[in-house]
Amino acid sequence: MSNRRDFMQKALGGSATLAAYGLFPSSRVLGANDRVRIGLIGAGGRGSQIFKAALKCPNVEGVAAADIYTRRLDEIKSNVPYLATYTDFRNLLDDKSIDAVLIATPQHLHALNFVPAIQAGKDVYQEKTMAFNPDHAKRMRKAFEGSGRVVQVGIQGTSSAAVAQAREYLNADHVGDLTQLHTFHYRNAPYGGWKRPIPSDCDPQHVDWKAFEGEAKQYPFDANRFINWRFFWDYSGGNVYENMVHQVGLWFKLLDLKIPEHTTMVGANYLSPDMQVPDTMNVSMIHHEKIMFTWNSMFGNNLMGAGYDEALGTKGTILRDEKFNVRFVPQEKRSSELALAAEPGHAPDIVGMSDVTVDHMQNFFDCVRSRKEPNCPLELGFRSAVACRMAVESYRQGRTVSWDAQKEEIV
Repeated sequence: MSNRRDFMQKALGGSATLAAYGLFPSSRVLGANDRVRIGLIGAGGRGSQIFKAALKCPNVEGVAAADIYTRRLDEIKSNVPYLATYTDFRNLLDDKSIDAVLIATPQHLHALNFVPAIQAGKDVYQEKTMAFNPDHAKRMRKAFEGSGRVVQVGIQGTSSAAVAQAREYLNADHVGDLTQLHTFHYRNAPYGGWKRPIPSDCDPQHVDWKAFEGEAKQYPFDANRFINWRFFWDYSGGNVYENMVHQVGLWFKLLDLKIPEHTTMVGANYLSPDMQVPDTMNVSMIHHEKIMFTWNSMFGNNLMGAGYDEALGTKGTILRDEKFNVRFVPQEKRSSELALAAEPGHAPDIVGMSDVTVDHMQNFFDCVRSRKEPNCPLELGFRSAVACRMAVESYRQGRTVSWDAQKEEIV
């Protein structure tokens, strides 16, 4: 079978064709009220949160969890004792009774988990940022195309009431010609609140270090790299991947923005010396739709809140706060009425589970049953991921970068 599969993949061009020929298993057909059986790949902080969100949705059953750190499997099993647990996610994918998987591994591993999951016939809830770089994004898209799978990318704002509310004003009569988007993400917490203590059992006996490294640069086992992976460029895009992607995905959806033509990111690390990624930064993206999209973030002040947007048009401004409240201010009222919604002293939401997360998860399960396209499909995740990678590349290379749409490469 493996020889036939290898031959067919080379001859027919990838997983979409293989799925059409029945060489990959397919999920069972679900009715509108059928129970969805799910597995979790990546049972860390965020994985545990989205698993809890999934189990809040009606008629959803948690079946299994996979993680390369045994402590995390013990922790999740203590809360859900009946779960099957695996240190190799491929064993989870072998369970044909599982309809869908939630993937919440570190960002550099997303494609390495996603592609086998699609090939195993699973629908996928893929945590953001969808892909680590354009190569990973293209590999994920190739696996998805023609597969018949449902994919929801974890940009929860696309399932919030803000989408419908903002669309009420995105017209010539209200906002007019919109040419600038200013977006902000502020926290007053060293390391963005990401720094975590290293457990005593975080060692090679309890962690599959090679599985964690994936395709990244190889190092001897390093517990700090494993626990605090968000600090390191090998595995993370920093706050660009953690939070800018949420605001990019929301406005890309609302305005149908494509990958930016040019992106510039500047910044520095002023308060978090153990971290490679910056804690203070500004991103500017130029779009061929005649819109300039900026994102400003810092970990030393929370005035603007953990998600605040201004969409500025010739006739008015659309404001969106961190709770996804939207309001419109006509141009004649001007800046005196642009009150910020940030709450002083508001603690950073590191891996929080808001009602919007549950709504986004419910939309995924609704689409698993109906086979409709979810609120944040792979294509939107693709554009958002590439835009974020452009920002990271600009910062690391110290120059403005561009997108070659023909080659689908950052240049």
